[in-house]
Amino acid sequence: MLIARSVALFVLAAIAEIGGAWLVWQGIREHRGLLWVGSGVIVLGLYGFVATLQADANFGRILAAYGGVFVAGSLTWGVVVDKFRPDRYDVIGAAVCLVGVAVIMYAPRGA
Repeated sequence: MLIARSVALFVLAAIAEIGGAWLVWQGIREHRGLLWVGSGVIVLGLYGFVATLQADANFGRILAAYGGVFVAGSLTWGVVVDKFRPDRYDVIGAAVCLVGVAVIMYAPRGA
């Protein structure tokens, strides 16, 4: 149950960070305006909050592991939202990152 909660929090954090960054991108690069930028900043702030809900108390570990989730999540966002087509190296790289997440977060550690 603890792993499922952690994974869910990582997914929620990825949606918030990538979604917030996408909103800022749309506001500035696609000239959609300050409402998009402001919304993106708020959503990015929510990402910071969600990250604090992980059970592990080590900021560095959480942020390092989240980096791998961010890589895979960014490619997924690109596929779903921007119709991006990752090549096999994108997919392999994302898989390697997710293996890294599993090792960092869920490897058994002594007390």
